[in-house]
Amino acid sequence: MSVQSAPADTNAPAGPTTTQPPATTALAGGATGADEPAATRGRTSIADVVVVKVAGVAAREIPGVHAMGGGLSRTIGAVRDRVPGGRSNVGRGVKVEVGERQTAIDLDLVVEYGVPIADLARDVRENVIDAVERITGLEVVEVNVTINDVHLPDDEDSAPETTSRVA
Repeated sequence: MSVQSAPADTNAPAGPTTTQPPATTALAGGATGADEPAATRGRTSIADVVVVKVAGVAAREIPGVHAMGGGLSRTIGAVRDRVPGGRSNVGRGVKVEVGERQTAIDLDLVVEYGVPIADLARDVRENVIDAVERITGLEVVEVNVTINDVHLPDDEDSAPETTSRVA
């Protein structure tokens, strides 16, 4: 068996060659100075709560996701939702770790009865990754989905109605 080698390029410079790394979006760094382009002057940082909210909204967009969070979290959230002027917590059931360029996300879900859980988890992962990467520019390294409960059609979400003592 013979091995043929390609002819050497006579125009190539002698010595080791280096290749440029692919361009990446650095969210944490930036240059300073008037001679730098405006888009690169300064630093961009993304708080954990931003990723939590984006992931929470994206997960809730998937049909079959009934609620998010564990039992205690959902109970406290239900009480908070009933308080006048209170806002629902879109970050309920979402935990994140955010680095300079990457993030990891953990989701706790309650699914509707009858929805294929494996398909739902895949759809949630895809939607969350797409939304977080598109909106924040961070690379999502993993989305862990935990199914905490199944919502049955006859389950009551609301507390029993009570009559008010005042009109």
